[in-house]
Amino acid sequence: MYTVADVAQALGAQFMGDGTILVSGVAQPGLAGDTDIALAMDPDYAALIPQGQARVAMLWPGADWASYGVQAALVAPRPRYAMSTLSAMMDRGQGYDAGIHPSAIIDPTARLGDNITIGPLAVIGRDVVIGGNSVIGPQCYIGTGSRLGQNAYLREGVRIGADVRIGDRFIAQPGATVGADGFSFVTAEVSAVEIARDSLGKEDISDRGQPWSRIHSLAGVIIGDDVELGASCCVDRGTVKPTQIGNGVKTDNLSQIGHNVVVGDDCLICAQVGIAGSSVLGRNVVLGGQTGVSDNITIGDNVITGGATKVLSNIPSGRIMLGYPAMKMDSHIETYKALRRLPRLMQTVSQLQKTVLNLSNKD
Repeated sequence: MYTVADVAQALGAQFMGDGTILVSGVAQPGLAGDTDIALAMDPDYAALIPQGQARVAMLWPGADWASYGVQAALVAPRPRYAMSTLSAMMDRGQGYDAGIHPSAIIDPTARLGDNITIGPLAVIGRDVVIGGNSVIGPQCYIGTGSRLGQNAYLREGVRIGADVRIGDRFIAQPGATVGADGFSFVTAEVSAVEIARDSLGKEDISDRGQPWSRIHSLAGVIIGDDVELGASCCVDRGTVKPTQIGNGVKTDNLSQIGHNVVVGDDCLICAQVGIAGSSVLGRNVVLGGQTGVSDNITIGDNVITGGATKVLSNIPSGRIMLGYPAMKMDSHIETYKALRRLPRLMQTVSQLQKTVLNLSNKD
């Protein structure tokens, strides 16, 4: 448990009232117990505080904290940012037992740092290196020759293939996979897919069926520091050069990063994003949910795409994109407005045609 004063110091926040009150969690205002901090960063939420039992609330700057019946309040200049530190303080974790579970299988050549937790049925392969203070959850797998830095945290069922290099403070949510083979296949002759792409669908492909031959993925994956992968996120191996994920990258659930892709530092990749092979993302790129990036595309720094955007060509730095195909967001919105006006426009054109026809018949 923490005192209100301790929490305020950790958050760089101001507190009012009794700084000695002990807190151990956070909650919605109406559901908060007497050791919870009620999260009420705007007046609508604050109005619900009397429905709970909270003695402490996190409020917005300038709030009349005493009027809500609490004994202490925390105020941060940017409350949502303060939630990052606050939630870390209150996180009780998944309850994994410390130490190495007897059912874990660890190759004798593996090198484990100090203070390692390895859960039930985990498998650690040959020549694996795991940095100190790392947690490897139940049923995880780490393949031959892979390396994890300090303070790694792998949730249940994470799979890391061979020859993967991961930096410090790596987090992988349940079912994430790093180092699966890339989706790379080729035909003996020019395939129907290549013809369709080059001709933009104009050529006949009805007799172009051929079997597919596999191109093996010979390279691994390199991941920087402070990276987090969402549940069931997949990062494929490179073909002859490693797939690369920069420092500070965060991916959401069910995202796919293809073979040979390069992702720059501090990118945010939301749920169900798919990035096809050999594409390159700059720094601080944000890909909204269900964004699709075609292969061999380059996206510049500080680009943002809205949800379900389909990127079919290169995007220069600093653009905000939306739509299929991706275009500047303001242009897409104007195009969509025009599209919605089409039925009325067609009705107007039809009426004009009738008027002109009637006038012609009179002549």
